[in-house]
Amino acid sequence: MQRQPAVAGQFYPGDARTLRQTVLELLSPPAKVMTAAGIVSPHAGYRYSGGIAGETFARIRVPEKVVVLGPNHQGIGHRAAVYPRGSWLSPLGETPVDEVLAARILQACPVLAADTVAHSREHSLEVQLPFILMRSPGATIVPICLGSLSLEELLALGEGLGKALLETPEEVLIVASSDMTHYEEAETARTKDMRAIARILDLDAEGLFRTVRDGAITMCGVLPTVVMLVAVRSLGALRGELVRYGNSGEVSGDHDAVVGYAGVVVPIPER
Repeated sequence: MQRQPAVAGQFYPGDARTLRQTVLELLSPPAKVMTAAGIVSPHAGYRYSGGIAGETFARIRVPEKVVVLGPNHQGIGHRAAVYPRGSWLSPLGETPVDEVLAARILQACPVLAADTVAHSREHSLEVQLPFILMRSPGATIVPICLGSLSLEELLALGEGLGKALLETPEEVLIVASSDMTHYEEAETARTKDMRAIARILDLDAEGLFRTVRDGAITMCGVLPTVVMLVAVRSLGALRGELVRYGNSGEVSGDHDAVVGYAGVVVPIPER
């Protein structure tokens, strides 16, 4: 079972050589590389959000096992879908699904189901893959696509995911794929997004959910981010670090209707 690329040549370059060079340029060298339990990375076209995604991935050591959580923009398939086996194709080659870890996560999280349909046209997970592969060429992945879930279901899912990862002897990174406010004036978007980002940095999963809901913040990946925040707490994380915040107007010149982007790293405290 192979998942074919859905947005190669649209959101990111469709040929291997150009894609590899593009991602290398976006992975700006950081002053320090850290071990992370999780990150938040944007998923727009690389022209708009690739710089922030690249800075975020460059800041961390990417292990050989990565769980990628993304929102279901398409509204198809199961509302909490794990791609359970096989591989994902990209211009950079074939990336195996970690079938053992996927099965462990499915067992620990009853709300999840094995389903490939939800992933078939979804871009939010796919655009993270080239960054993962350029930082960890031998990586295996567990893609999870989330649709309509209640806060209670999200908290339980995060707890189950954390439990599954604690039972995994190898290091695992959780990538929560999300853009921030959509199509509002730049300063308004920034004000709203900073309220959400404050909750992310505090690893306050329930606070993030309520802030986004009550503040009408159009953060498309709030559900994956809530799940990630719950899981990383169980892995010993204490606080997140903002890598950079920006918006599409910095590229397009249109500051009246921007999409916001944030990169966040959740480091694992040194023992």
